[in-house]
Amino acid sequence: MAIRALSFIIATSLFCSTTAHASELNIYTYPSFVAEWGPGPAIKTAFEARCQCVVNFVALDSSVDILQRLRLEGDSTEADLVLGLDNGTMEAARKTGLLDSHDTDLTALELPIDWQDETFVPYDWGYFAFVYDTEQLSSPPQSMEALIDAPDDLKIIIQDPRTSTPGLGLLLWIRHIYGEQAPEKWQALKGKILTTTKSWSDGYFSLFMNGEAPMILSYSTSPAYHMAIDNTERYQAAEFDEGHYLQVEVAAVVANSDQQALAREFLAFMLTPAFQNHIPLKNVMYPAIDLGDDMPEVFDRLIEPETTRYFPPATVSANRRAWVDEWLNAMTR
Repeated sequence: MAIRALSFIIATSLFCSTTAHASELNIYTYPSFVAEWGPGPAIKTAFEARCQCVVNFVALDSSVDILQRLRLEGDSTEADLVLGLDNGTMEAARKTGLLDSHDTDLTALELPIDWQDETFVPYDWGYFAFVYDTEQLSSPPQSMEALIDAPDDLKIIIQDPRTSTPGLGLLLWIRHIYGEQAPEKWQALKGKILTTTKSWSDGYFSLFMNGEAPMILSYSTSPAYHMAIDNTERYQAAEFDEGHYLQVEVAAVVANSDQQALAREFLAFMLTPAFQNHIPLKNVMYPAIDLGDDMPEVFDRLIEPETTRYFPPATVSANRRAWVDEWLNAMTR
């Protein structure tokens, strides 16, 4: 996660090729990954050059929709690989029984946590954070507690945890900080929420960038895009004393695919510089491997949370419905 979708106009089968007899790899993913400014186009070109195959990215509405589509299609899915689930949704995806082991060498991984999973291969990571407009807000809250206690005229934009992985990330972030006190903290935060959008891009591009609110739930890496591409430091991430919740984005092979070897070749390709060099400024997240001198300089100017907040995926899966219900109850009272 990061600067997400440019437009949902970028829909399915964005990169279908006319090559007649090459093997085809169908990858379910999210819109911003395959946007013209996202990493997808360059990654497609790089992988096709080495695999003598055709990569068909199928852009669904959001990361959560990848999981929903997989469940809906079951064994008849046309996906060979899913790319865009995260540590908040991967256990639910595993429980579908539709994914297979990756058989990928993970020794190159550079993540804030140890990663031993046999099904999911990480391709980037980042921290959830509130990004603020310095022209609207000169002194942002420095902690989650300060945000919750702020006057209600400080408006924020968040995302729905049922449809958005950042929205789910905030749910987990607050739950990790406050435990059983989370429902009352949501009650206190409620008055500051301008709106809850279905997806990250709905709020970021349509509302936040148009000045509708001074703060939005996004990523600690989001300012890198503005500094490197827009040449502005106007948008920054607020560092919270309690630490920030970690998101790791992952991909996995579909068990029923007849292109499993090709899908595993793509997973291995994900952990090479040819793939990872496109992550920092096109998916606006930290790469999953050490890029050395190829890492963009602007990443040195981002906040660096001292505390990493993280629930094991199995814990998220076991409690997700109850925690979403707590959020819903707090929002509808």
